[in-house]
Amino acid sequence: MTYLGIDIGSLSCDAVLIDDGGNILASAVVPTGSRNQEAIRRAKREVLDRAGIDEAAIRGIVSTGYGRERVDGRQDSVTEITCHARGILSFFPETRVLIDIGGQDSKAIAIGNGRVIDFAMNDKCAAGTGRFLEAMARALEVDIDQLGDLDLDAKGTQNISSMCTVFAESEVVGHVARGTGVAEIANGINRAIASRTFSLAKRIFPTLKSVPVAMSGGVARNSGVVRALSALLERPIDVPAEPDIVGALGAALIARSR
Repeated sequence: MTYLGIDIGSLSCDAVLIDDGGNILASAVVPTGSRNQEAIRRAKREVLDRAGIDEAAIRGIVSTGYGRERVDGRQDSVTEITCHARGILSFFPETRVLIDIGGQDSKAIAIGNGRVIDFAMNDKCAAGTGRFLEAMARALEVDIDQLGDLDLDAKGTQNISSMCTVFAESEVVGHVARGTGVAEIANGINRAIASRTFSLAKRIFPTLKSVPVAMSGGVARNSGVVRALSALLERPIDVPAEPDIVGALGAALIARSR
């Protein structure tokens, strides 16, 4: 039998299919768009096709994310905080702090004895999230996937003083117009996100230097943000090969356990 986890977020719908042993059989990440139920159906179909199995082989479905109540046939819906914690522990069992930066919010989650013990969440604006990075990439006229490596050649940094997405975008456009190097601007963007995330993490775990930290969510693919945050933490950050699917994996594991 197999178990399906679906994480429906603002930017993407992620699905993970696992077997009785908790092994990942297939995963999919598709854009959410304006029709989240269509995205759910597409993600589900993609993992079934990739695994080469029929829908009848799914024993349980658990959904998570802001659109979790929209998933038909689910046995339960679970918060993304719980699902991301469960998913990251399958990759890095020693994790004590998980930083999850998604499309429209960011979270710092404290983990102890295999469960969530505290969390802090930034959901008041898009600052430091995937939406923020999309706006910054647009202002720099680069693909969002390029942002992570743009700062590697930076000779310094250009501070981004505003973390409001609208004002920061205008600020970046102004720096470009004045001839500031793209690498230096990208460095400033990554540092700004890292600084905000660091402050969020310290709300739940004041002493972070010796604590195992991991990241999940799409922004964890941005190596520049990971490097900047690692420097502030003064320790390496564990990032799974596919950080986007951590929440969906956690949902699938919860489906299996229930």
